[in-house]
Amino acid sequence: MGEMISFNRPDGQTSKAYLAEPAQGGNAPGIVVIQEWWGLNDQIKGVAEKLAAAGYRVLVPDLYRGKLALEANEAEHMMNELDFGDAAGQDIRGAVQHLKASGSAKVGVTGFCMGGALTLLAAVFVPESDANAVWYGYPPLDYVDAGKIKAPLLGHWGMRDQFFAIDGVDALEQKLKTANVGFEFYRYDAKHAFANEESDSKNLPPLGYNPEAAALAWQRTEAFFEKNLR
Repeated sequence: MGEMISFNRPDGQTSKAYLAEPAQGGNAPGIVVIQEWWGLNDQIKGVAEKLAAAGYRVLVPDLYRGKLALEANEAEHMMNELDFGDAAGQDIRGAVQHLKASGSAKVGVTGFCMGGALTLLAAVFVPESDANAVWYGYPPLDYVDAGKIKAPLLGHWGMRDQFFAIDGVDALEQKLKTANVGFEFYRYDAKHAFANEESDSKNLPPLGYNPEAAALAWQRTEAFFEKNLR
């Protein structure tokens, strides 16, 4: 099991994060995992353990500073209070830098829902990141300066996502193509948060766990990181 650690942000402040190390330890490549709007809960720690079992050093920054949301209205409130620019440019960038300074030659970023939007911002604002995998989330597209995205980008999108509409994904694709960004986007016949095995328990009709789509998206994600980080 992983443990909570502290790391330094570029501005000198410290942040906490959940660190999961692979069995072989040492200088394995790293992945920074970004939480959904629920916070650093057991489900996202499970994602970290899954990636650690696949041989990565995984760091999950605690963007809500210890708070967790159980209900959607709490989660929305915490997400709306989060400074996305600070989270991407400081917490996530600091987490990537920490993994690199502590032994990982290459480090990727992946995130879900709110974390997907932050992963896209990290592709812009974290030049140290070597590969970025977005799961069903994007920020307002005005904030995506596609010309700054240098690392390979992967995206998984639900065709029936009511939180992040698929026409926004189409617009994002156009933006990336115009800037000659190397990206692979995949669309799934699924709702929002289709890879979160707890989605159905939230009693929110727009959410829906889809094990087939999740398995395929994970297979593609692991191949993407294998190719770009090892």
